[in-house]
Amino acid sequence: MGMTGALKSAGVAPGDEVIVPAYDTGVLARDVVAVGAAPVFADIDPLTYCLAPEAVRAVTTAKTAAVVLVRRFGYPAENARFAELAAGHGVLLLEAEDREGLGGDVAQRRERARYLDRRLIGVKTPAPAEGHRYLRYVVRVPGNGRPDRDAFARLLRRRGIACEVPVPVPVHRAREFRRQGAVLAETERAADETLALPSLDGLCEAELRRMVAACNALGGLLQPA
Repeated sequence: MGMTGALKSAGVAPGDEVIVPAYDTGVLARDVVAVGAAPVFADIDPLTYCLAPEAVRAVTTAKTAAVVLVRRFGYPAENARFAELAAGHGVLLLEAEDREGLGGDVAQRRERARYLDRRLIGVKTPAPAEGHRYLRYVVRVPGNGRPDRDAFARLLRRRGIACEVPVPVPVHRAREFRRQGAVLAETERAADETLALPSLDGLCEAELRRMVAACNALGGLLQPA
């Protein structure tokens, strides 16, 4: 069952509000619109890229029917804190998986992630978290935000490293949702700084070393503002 079906089954109806992350592709927000409800965007935790409980609490209203949690990049969502919030406000919790990268050997990914954590110096590596499955290995590029991140990405690609910006435009900045006027500082910062390195599934040791060498060689080019 897709999220549209899950929302309908949960009783979400026209006039309801559903809290979703703006650090996303936009699919969830459009699923909410498809059932006649209104998506409301909340900010993320800057370390896990999942919805931040305090940010969700701040936008919860009497119209809020549900909160959609996304386990972004393989990070676990803070279910216990959200369960407490949901019980206190009488809203439903729904979960959506960040499906890119599902499958593969989780133990092997974690081992390769530890290798990168120890050796990368030109970027900020993912924050450690119990249960992280590393569906994507997402780093932050130091410097002055989007221009430096984009320059870093271009140079990596020239060296044969197939990196990708995971969220080019936060959903609340997309034309169809901009009218809400949300200000989500951590979401926008993440969209400006994050870069997904190649999937850890299937990489051999030589490929990992080559990725580390390419990133570390470029790290000195970008200095914090």
